[in-house]
Amino acid sequence: MNKAYLQSQFKSTGTAYLLLLFVFGSHFIYLNKWGLQILFWITFYGFGLWLIIELFMIPDRVNRHNAIISQQIEHIEEKERIKNIQMVKAMKD
Repeated sequence: MNKAYLQSQFKSTGTAYLLLLFVFGSHFIYLNKWGLQILFWITFYGFGLWLIIELFMIPDRVNRHNAIISQQIEHIEEKERIKNIQMVKAMKD
């Protein structure tokens, strides 16, 4: 994956809340958690209890999603730095 694609995959807590409250609780789809989304719908939002819990869990879910993407971007940047250092060394030799 390239860095630009990964940067486009960052998610917003506000958008996740809007999807939960106004678009049939589809915030799990937004976070690429299809299995949880289907379970959320089948149980009718966990009979309402899961919906209440999700109101408090969304910021953490979004932060974890974004942290994984940040780690992937950092890994790509580290590989780019190593490649650049190797190119500079090769030019000096």
